[in-house]
Amino acid sequence: MVHAVLAVICVIVLYPLVFVLAASISSPEKVMLGEVWLWPKQITLIGYYKVFQNSEILTGYMNTIVYTLVGTAINLAMSIAAAYPLARRDFYGRNLFAALMVFTMFFSGGMVPTYLLVKDLGMLNSMWALIIPGAVSVYNILIMRTFFQNGIPHEMQEAASIDGCSNLGTLVRIVLPLSMPIIAVMILFYSVGHWNAYFSALIYLTDRDLYPLQLFLREILIQGQMQEMLGVGDDTNARVIMEGEAIKYAVVIVANLPVFLLYPFLQKYFVKGVMIGAVKG
Repeated sequence: MVHAVLAVICVIVLYPLVFVLAASISSPEKVMLGEVWLWPKQITLIGYYKVFQNSEILTGYMNTIVYTLVGTAINLAMSIAAAYPLARRDFYGRNLFAALMVFTMFFSGGMVPTYLLVKDLGMLNSMWALIIPGAVSVYNILIMRTFFQNGIPHEMQEAASIDGCSNLGTLVRIVLPLSMPIIAVMILFYSVGHWNAYFSALIYLTDRDLYPLQLFLREILIQGQMQEMLGVGDDTNARVIMEGEAIKYAVVIVANLPVFLLYPFLQKYFVKGVMIGAVKG
């Protein structure tokens, strides 16, 4: 029964992904007629051709890669720097600092004060407006603090201190090498968040050369701004509509491909993280 339930859940989760992949390389006419269910029909790459023909898509792709790499690095460094002291028993006042951090999870200044602050700091229309305001996630800090407290024996840190290791040395030489599972989880959380983010760019950016990929995809999928990509004056209205459907499925695959490629490299750390604390026979 358990295997049957898991098989049904697996099909429910995987089928939309398989359908979008098949639809992206199938004839738009077959997709619109509902003939594509699982396998592609009349394979064509017209959607991908139109996507990569647009220079703005490539610009957004490169911008998103830069934002994701730089943002994830800053997020990870800030989260570790905050979580490690909060996990130390000899850090006086750690509960007070943790309470102040948790307070920000329930109460914040709101969008308008945040915008004014970003403006006063001179970060409008720059990549830092997308990275600095969200450099720290309190939720992820609490997760890392819990891992540091429960996943790494306090005696190991005491032994390192007795051997003359400083607090920073203990973090770099003892804690971080033993924390790869939680670090991998944080990398995935932060990178996916940066990759899918579009609202901050929508608020803070006006220069299209700085737009991330998600803003261009928003224009394509929601606002329907595909006139330049499709060449409306050259084709009939029916062909324009069909190619528009092909582009929609293609951009979904293009946008999510890096995340699909990232997960297999982090999967082993997820497995290791599940096994931490388990009883070994």
